[in-house]
Amino acid sequence: MTIDKHALGFGYGERAVYATNPWESRGRLYEEGSSPTRSDFQRDRDRIVHTTAFRRLKHKTQVFIAQDGDHYRTRLTHTIEVAQIARALARALKLDEDLAEGVALVHDFGHTPFGHTGEDALHEMLLPYGGFDHNAQSLRIVTKLERRYAEFDGLNLTWETLEGLVKHNGPLLTPDGKGTRGPVPQPILDYCEIHDLEIATFASLEAQVAAIADDIAYNTHDIDDGLRSGYLNLEMLEEIPFLSGLMAEVRERYPHLEPSRFTHEIMRRQITRMVEDVISVAQHALNEVRPDSVADIRAAGRIIATFSPEMAETDKQIKQMLFKRIYRHPDIMRIRAGAAQIVTDLFQAYMDNPKEMQSHYWVDHIAGLAVAAKARHVGDYLAGMTDTYAISAHRRLFDQTPDLR
Repeated sequence: MTIDKHALGFGYGERAVYATNPWESRGRLYEEGSSPTRSDFQRDRDRIVHTTAFRRLKHKTQVFIAQDGDHYRTRLTHTIEVAQIARALARALKLDEDLAEGVALVHDFGHTPFGHTGEDALHEMLLPYGGFDHNAQSLRIVTKLERRYAEFDGLNLTWETLEGLVKHNGPLLTPDGKGTRGPVPQPILDYCEIHDLEIATFASLEAQVAAIADDIAYNTHDIDDGLRSGYLNLEMLEEIPFLSGLMAEVRERYPHLEPSRFTHEIMRRQITRMVEDVISVAQHALNEVRPDSVADIRAAGRIIATFSPEMAETDKQIKQMLFKRIYRHPDIMRIRAGAAQIVTDLFQAYMDNPKEMQSHYWVDHIAGLAVAAKARHVGDYLAGMTDTYAISAHRRLFDQTPDLR
């Protein structure tokens, strides 16, 4: 028996003319046959979910180290929340939901153990060899480091998913070839030599909604986790007019609500208002640009899916509060210093004696490498670690390991 592809439901309603059409994908670096039951973007999403890198996210830090408690967000729960918001935005704007979800699910693959602290420490160690960038590392993972398929390294994702991964925060090059946020990481430049991702243009609208979904998700859940930890309290939230207004709404409707429910009611309203703001701004921008294709989105010269000026100011105020009250709190800074020490110690130990990596693949493939290539190899190994694995490895190699509690 054969499958009647035309009778299948692919989960799509009406798609806008400016949406990315999976049936017109630019394809993959290594040519593959199509699937009779899934679009290429559905296959990308499924490949992403089944990776080792995706599973490792459950033991990688978002803000609070896993030892702090089971209820705090991890990179995995954050990623799931981003994907949910991205898919909601994509549906509202009649985009390809699978592409938006895939970009959201893969966007944090390159993060090191211990969040941005680990990234900063590894960047310092790799600075003489080109530094470390988590977005470039995500690209390395899905194009090289995941070893699952018989015919190629990486996942062989479509051009559109890779474009979204690399450019979801906007172009990396100005029209005159200068980096928009500093020098473009070398791994991205190297990959573009063989598979040009057109890093001087904007990405698809699907990638843009994944990017703004990231902001919405972490703004909200960092407040939630901050309240849970005690680093934030409701009085601090009152200092931000947007949050104060939400709290007043909840108090008026539910005057005797218990604290945990009160917090959730604030958070759900925050997500809703931010999502609705992005949809409104995007609709207005689309009416101005009037794109007839995804190519018009890339050539628009502006971000379509973003916050209004008023919500952007709220976003700025929330980030400033989180930075002051949580990210730079003395307790968190002490933990960050310990986490950075673990990453630094492990990098130096593996450079001195690669056999300590205790993996046949990683040990065997470092032999004979020049110093720069050796450092990048060690960096790849370290970046793939979970928090728990890094702590365990440090305890095995060193007499004293920093207490991250």
